[in-house]
This record gives sequence, C-alpha cells and structure tokens, in this order.
Amino acid sequence: MAAELIATTATKKVFHDGEKAIKVFNAEFPKAEVLNEALISARVEEVGGINVPRVLEVGVFDNQWSITFDYIEGKTLQQLMDENPEKLPEYMEQMVNLHLNVMSKHCPHLNKLKDKISKQIQDIEELGDVTRYDMRTQLDSMPKHTKLCHGDFNPSNIIVKNDGTMYVLDWVHATQGNASADVARTYLLFCLQDQNKADMYMNLFCKKTGTAKKYVQSWLPIVAAAQLSKKRPEEAELLNKWAGVCDYQ
Repeated sequence: MAAELIATTATKKVFHDGEKAIKVFNAEFPKAEVLNEALISARVEEVGGINVPRVLEVGVFDNQWSITFDYIEGKTLQQLMDENPEKLPEYMEQMVNLHLNVMSKHCPHLNKLKDKISKQIQDIEELGDVTRYDMRTQLDSMPKHTKLCHGDFNPSNIIVKNDGTMYVLDWVHATQGNASADVARTYLLFCLQDQNKADMYMNLFCKKTGTAKKYVQSWLPIVAAAQLSKKRPEEAELLNKWAGVCDYQ
C-alpha cells in the first residue's frame, strides 16, 4: 500500500501508511526542531493516562526528516462539530473534560511555560520596549504551576474514534505551567472561528474548575502577545487586539 497524503500545512505533510501516520517536514525545516518534537511527544506518551499516538520512529522520508506515529482512525472533533452543530454543547463538554484530564498530569522534563512565553515576548520586534517590559512583568506576577499544558489544544488536534475514544495529537508546543494560560490559548483559537464557541469553552472550564473568569482573561494579553512571535497572518489582527499592541503605538 502506497502512503496516502492526508494533510498539508506550511511546514509539513502527513501521510497515512497502513497503521502508521508519517509526518514529513519541509526540506528547510530545522532538524533540531524535528528531534525536539519527537522528544516532547515521547515524554508526554510516558506520562500515561492520556490517549496519544505513540512515536514509532524518527527517520527520513523522500529525503526529508520525518516522525512516524501510530495512525488513529477516526474524525477530528472539529469535523464532528461541523457535521453535527446540534451536538455542540455535548462536544464542548467532552473537550473541556479532556483538557482537564490533560492538565491533571505532570511532565517534569518539559520546558516551563513561563520561560517559553517570556522568550517569545522578548523576541517580538513589533512590540516596543515598554510593552515587552509590561508583559513580562505581568507574566512574572502570575502563579507558578507545573500542570501539563498542550499549547495548541483545539478540536482539530483531537481525533475521535468510532467508539468515542478521544486521542490528542500534536504535542510540539507542550510545556509545564499554569492551566489557565492553556485555556486562554484555546479561547483565542476559538475566537478565530466563532466567538460563541470561545465563550462556551471558557464558561465551561470556569464552571467545572471554580476558576474566576477574570483570572483566565488576565492571561489573554500575555498569551496573545506570545503568539505574535509565530507571525501567522490569519491570527495577527485578533492577537494585536488582545495583546493591546495598539495601546502602546
């Protein structure tokens, strides 16, 4: 059976080959980052208690670096939400419960979320010195936690099998840190497509955990500013708004 192309992004292609999924990175993609993604994924896999595709191999596919994972048969939660809009409340509750399970785990070998965000903010040329100082000061004042944070937790990174079992994919941005920061990132991702879904997600998280909504919202400018470092045009306007960049220009 020839490998079948099933997904393409700006930096990689994903192929399905039998029971394997092969993530193939562009030729210019740094080898160190490929190895780092495999390492992070393997460390999360070892945590246990979360359904994740196993890392099977790091190698070369068509002369480009690749990571081979278990192939998980099913649909993404995003597909299910699109196909069954009447079930959105049910899907959203399942997603929040899954996120809470992830954040109940600890993976002490991962980088710290605060350190990662601090470096991202420091490296953003568009932010002035005053903005960077204010953001990093605010970040430093936030409580220090060591919960497992996915970093890109959205419905497209969740595969639902026919029996309802959910698998979480793409752990390259995983860190250990404050759960509300990870929720703020998910909220911002939902805002890109649907404000109603974003509010539903945050409200459910706050209700289930007894977290004050204002506390999660206090992370939004910090997380938004950090995400600007990725220079994604489709996110720029929203992130600038939440980071308050215009207030400093």
